[in-house]
Amino acid sequence: MATASYQVEGAWNEDGKGESIWDRFSHTVGNVRGGATGDVACDHYHLYPQDIALMKRLNQKSYRFSISWPRIQPLGTGTANQKALDHYSKVVDAVLEAGIRPFCTLYHWDLPQALEDRGGWPNRDLAHYFADYAGILAKNLGDRITVWAPFNMPWSFTYLGYGVGVFPPRRSSYSDFLKAAHTVSLAQGEAFRAIKAASSKATVGSAYGMAPAYPKTNTEADRAAAARYHAMNNVFFLDAAMHGRYPKAFAGEIPYEAMGFKSGDDQIMKAPLDWIGFHYYTRRIVSDASGATHPGGTASFGTEIEDTANGRDPYTQFSAVMPTEGPLTDAGLEIWPHGIYELVMQITREYNHPIIEITESGCSYLDAPYNKENGGVPDTRRINFFREELAELARAIADGARVRAFHAWSLLDNFEWADGYSQRYGLTYVDYRDQKRTPKDSGLWYARVAAANHLDV
Repeated sequence: MATASYQVEGAWNEDGKGESIWDRFSHTVGNVRGGATGDVACDHYHLYPQDIALMKRLNQKSYRFSISWPRIQPLGTGTANQKALDHYSKVVDAVLEAGIRPFCTLYHWDLPQALEDRGGWPNRDLAHYFADYAGILAKNLGDRITVWAPFNMPWSFTYLGYGVGVFPPRRSSYSDFLKAAHTVSLAQGEAFRAIKAASSKATVGSAYGMAPAYPKTNTEADRAAAARYHAMNNVFFLDAAMHGRYPKAFAGEIPYEAMGFKSGDDQIMKAPLDWIGFHYYTRRIVSDASGATHPGGTASFGTEIEDTANGRDPYTQFSAVMPTEGPLTDAGLEIWPHGIYELVMQITREYNHPIIEITESGCSYLDAPYNKENGGVPDTRRINFFREELAELARAIADGARVRAFHAWSLLDNFEWADGYSQRYGLTYVDYRDQKRTPKDSGLWYARVAAANHLDV
């Protein structure tokens, strides 16, 4: 199962933690649905012992969590905050004691606000700062953590934060997005080496957001547009790591100058990942938009749908939409189980049968505890979602894909970014009034699957 620091921890200003861009964003009226913040969230910072005990009860074998950079370095640089290191050390020890593998994501979107004040991700100095942070974590926790992912969904936080401004820091400039993306590629490579230098046990992979792209028609133009979507949204940062170069994500030449690319950057970016991790939620239908005008683009976080009439931007020149052929979750995402099979097989083919970890997959349904079910949470739609998706994943494994792990999003209902607490992705229900945890029927079913390693439970 998976969680993320800002979404579950709370304790937003305790034990020397600095302000993050999500603290600033959620404390600004109008940014988050319902005026919600992550100030308390699931209070996982204090309640982690019971949450880890819950994972053990649910027969989990791997816990993917993230560390809050502004806890470790309140200003994003400088000496590490010992209280924060002690906290995460205790978390890791508790995970190991429960017989669960700790899987650490270094960055799940909560940038120290002090670094945003220095220019944020478009400032390439952040690559060095991030490598320092990675080295601190690996030096202090690398004796026990062996599985590391530098970034969670780098396309999402760079594009939504800097390209269209629906996420913090609310900047909407495509050139800022390009610079931010390139800095993140540099940071990914530098962090890879910093982790390896500090810990001989470390393996480094990724946690990219991916969606299989299907051309709207069988025309050459739409097929090319779908290929550009795959290059930009799915493997842009993966190619940078594995090959030290960017894929053909743009309709024209790669805009190196706009990205701030410098001589030698290809060697900095290159980092032969030990395994490839990615999320799967839903699919996209992609069409060519090369003849359209581009007023600047809009985006919705939940589905990452852009202005379909005009395409996303003048650089990639495609339009991507989420279809509604399959049923929709309560968050409005189409359920398309076959997509995980196709995505896993595509990555398997393109990257020579790598070890794959599904770093996130899940669905939002608003089912709540029900008295007639003895206070249980009957969420049969979520059970069906995971059953169908895991069946497709099993088929991919049978067809030769080297899938090592699957992480459900999420252990807990939590703060869902700009949606606040209006969506529930957890396999455990959280009552935010008293922080009571109630495993949903889906969580109990998932526990049986984990114990049997079989879907027919």
